[in-house]
Amino acid sequence: MDKDEIYQTLLDGLGRYLDNPLIRAVHRTVRRYPVPALAYAFNKNQMASKGWLVNELLRVNGSDLGIVHIMGGWYGVLAALLLNDDRFTIEKITRFDIDPDCVEPARLLNEPYVQNSRFTAVTCDVTRLNYAEQQAPDVVINTSCEHLQDFSSWLQAMPPQALLVLQSNDYFSCDEHVNCAPNLQAFEQQAGLATVLYAGELARKRYTRYMLIGRRRHRPGSG
Repeated sequence: MDKDEIYQTLLDGLGRYLDNPLIRAVHRTVRRYPVPALAYAFNKNQMASKGWLVNELLRVNGSDLGIVHIMGGWYGVLAALLLNDDRFTIEKITRFDIDPDCVEPARLLNEPYVQNSRFTAVTCDVTRLNYAEQQAPDVVINTSCEHLQDFSSWLQAMPPQALLVLQSNDYFSCDEHVNCAPNLQAFEQQAGLATVLYAGELARKRYTRYMLIGRRRHRPGSG
């Protein structure tokens, strides 16, 4: 039995023993799509950051999330964590990402919620998303603010009534990170939220991740 078979057997056994639908979904997805990037989406740093987000969102907002939009949602891991968490009431999650290769793994990971129309994976550039054509979200989550060159314009396009959950980091050495912040205070200045319900940081080995939860400043004449 090679290493990949060992990991898949472990996932299968845990999913059955614990009767855990999320573990079973992860096993099903990695068997069909054994790509390195999917493993990265579940690494300890990614999962620590997402777990932090889930718990703080529950504490700040409560259980009722309504309609949720996840920007740069990649393989749909955060959506799966939220949808499989019985502490939340969620009407629907739409995950937006520019990479079309992530759509089918995201759909498979969230398959039960695709079937009952509570999860949708959309391929698009989130900086060009037309919110006039979208169902108005109650919560907008972006855990990849460091990837957005024109972060300010993207932010001002968000529906003003939506609760915003934003994450960034100080990992400047990654070439794809075009909008890092050197510290939490700098990230708060970047975002310029009118109301900040939570501001915090999570130290990791190679970087620090920042998170803001709040509502944006509504400018006259903006959407």
